[in-house]
Amino acid sequence: MLSYQHIYHAGNLADVQKHALLCAMLEYMRQKPKPMSYLETHSGRALYDLSSAEATKTGEAEAGIGLAEKWFAAEHPFRRALKAVRDGFGEQSYGGSPLLAAQLLRPDDKMHLAELHPQEGDALEDAMVMFDAKIHRRDGFEMAQAVCPPTPRRGMLLIDPSYEIKTDYETIPKQIAKLHRKWNVGVIALWYPILADGTHLPMVTALEFQNLPKVLRHEVRFPAAREGHRMIGSGMFIVNAPYGLDDEAKRLTELFGKA
Repeated sequence: MLSYQHIYHAGNLADVQKHALLCAMLEYMRQKPKPMSYLETHSGRALYDLSSAEATKTGEAEAGIGLAEKWFAAEHPFRRALKAVRDGFGEQSYGGSPLLAAQLLRPDDKMHLAELHPQEGDALEDAMVMFDAKIHRRDGFEMAQAVCPPTPRRGMLLIDPSYEIKTDYETIPKQIAKLHRKWNVGVIALWYPILADGTHLPMVTALEFQNLPKVLRHEVRFPAAREGHRMIGSGMFIVNAPYGLDDEAKRLTELFGKA
């Protein structure tokens, strides 16, 4: 367990969907002057070198952000955040969600980032050293349950596991239901893979059965990264989805449909 390292997949088409929606949500939420909290359960190392041997081995970034970047105008929050990462860390850098979020958060906003993998956690601390982020070297769901409701109370939580722990598919709906009861105003965003064998479907059905408020379920399809690879798409399930997010989701659906 805990063997997953996202460097092999950073900047792939699943990241494009996830990060475009994440940045759109943060852009909307920061329009209000009140401070907010940003939480992540599975933060990864936050900064990825797309010229590394690991990244080039799979070619997923080249087939992902390498092709999809043109989908986003210069003023799009995802494009702005990505440019800020490159300006700070180099042209071949790609920001994971903690580092992209940090480009859009304001000085009064708070970050809580969990990462249990020892090496990924070390890299996360290095990448986020210039930002006022609280790094939790513990299980992400334990962190979220302990911190929620956060201070400031307004904010969002990103749940983005690798799903290498197979019980995640069963436990995540229960985790989200419990978090929502504690933090009913929080935006809770879950990323999940679309798998050819349908392993994700019972989890999504269980989430929809809970009748959570202002839900946006967005899914896109794309070719498998290699022959025999199970992931054929990417999904986001968002509770308390910010106003107007469905417009960005529809735009992404059209773009992925033409890819």
